[in-house]
Formats: sequence, structure tokens, C-alpha cells
Amino acid sequence: MSEAYEFITLARAEGRATLSLNRPPLNVLNIPMIEEITRALAELRGDSTIKVLLIRGEGKCFSAGMDVADHLPDTFERMLAVFHQMLEHLAALPIPTVSAVHGATLGGGLELAVFADMTFAAAGAKLGQPEIRLAVFPPLAAAYFPGLIGWKRAYDVILTGRTISAEDAERMGLVTAVFPDDEFVARVDEVVQTLASYSRPVLVATKRAIREAAGRPLFEGLERAEHIYRDEVMATEDAIEGLRAFLEKRAPRWKDR
Repeated sequence: MSEAYEFITLARAEGRATLSLNRPPLNVLNIPMIEEITRALAELRGDSTIKVLLIRGEGKCFSAGMDVADHLPDTFERMLAVFHQMLEHLAALPIPTVSAVHGATLGGGLELAVFADMTFAAAGAKLGQPEIRLAVFPPLAAAYFPGLIGWKRAYDVILTGRTISAEDAERMGLVTAVFPDDEFVARVDEVVQTLASYSRPVLVATKRAIREAAGRPLFEGLERAEHIYRDEVMATEDAIEGLRAFLEKRAPRWKDR
């Protein structure tokens, strides 16, 4: 199923949702486009059939960043508000989220990509936060990158505004993995298809366990994860089916409820 938008496309099929940035030539994010992304994410939050979301870019790149005009005095507050709202909706999705970046992935485009649960990059991708060159800075990167890649690397990426290779981004921890350009689409599709083959309620519970355990002292986090395992995962039909299917050497048949 494909739905009508002006600056993005949203397709849903077989437990997968694919949100594609589609504002040629460089998928530059502006306020109306971000509002469309937010609307799509809000729709997906209410769709209990979707197990995984893939965010990608059409054309020559993922996104060259935010529209510079939206940073000017008469629009920057609205720009910050809609970008913030988009991130809240992305964070609230209970299912795994995957981003796939190729070509230029800069500024707000990089922030959006990195905020997904997993980020995969084509070998030829170029990533960066160039805002400092315009005498502004990227708020999400400032708040999120230090915890993701460490203070020293966050200072480097944000304060220098330099463009980094996909391989350097992987070494830093900005991206999950780098795939060869000619294998990129197929390798990302393999990851997404793998996630879509699993039990939705168990994917949701597992993602929540990771998030709720994060940042807590070890055994406090462990207790929280155990609580979700005991009271939620083991209460599903899918958990019992998955265990029995393994013991019986057959493919599982998920109830997905």
C-alpha cells in the first residue's frame, strides 16, 4: 500500500513500512516536508501490522540537510518546533527503525538518519554537520551525539563541521555498518526483511527493554529487562511458539499478538 504525499513516499507491505525522502534533487528538508514525515510517523504509530520502518532517500542522496531559509529569524522557531515534533514521533515508534543513507547525508538529514535505531551507510556516503560554517549549530546532534559517540568525537563532528566518510562514521559509532555501494540496497533489504520475519510483540518488548534498561545501574537495568521478559514476552503466544518451533526443528508460525 502506497500513500500520497508531496515530499515523501510511504509504502507498507508484508510487515514493513518504507518512508522515502523524495524532494529532488537533494532531499533538502523544509518545514512542510518535515510535517509530512511527522504525519507519516503518526500514522505508523497506530498501525499494529507494521514490524519495522525503513527511512531512505530517493535519488542521488539521502538528504543534504535543512533548508537554510528556514533558519532565518522569521521561521527558525517554527523549524525547531516541527523538527522536535518529528523526532518525538520517531522516538515513540514501538517498532525497530532503520535508516539507509547514501550520497550526501548532512545537517538535519544526518540527525534524522542517526536518530533511527540502526543506521546503515553506503560506502560512498558523505556525512557531516556543517551548520557551524553558517554560524549556527545542530541542536539534536549537540544533545544526542555525546552519548552516542563520546564527547571528544561529538566536539569534532559538530565544531569542525567537516565531512566524514562512511567508514569514519562507522568507526565513530554514528552508523551501524557500511555496505559496498553495489550491494547497499540488497544488504539493507536483508536486514529489514529479517526484522519483518520476527514476532511483532516480541520486537516491541525487546526494543522497550533495551531503552528502559539504558542509563540505569547494571542490576537495576537488568531487573527492568527481566520484568519485561517475564511479564510481557512470556505472556505472548509467539514466545512459546518460537521456543517450541526451535525444539521441533520447524519454522515458527507467529500469532503476532
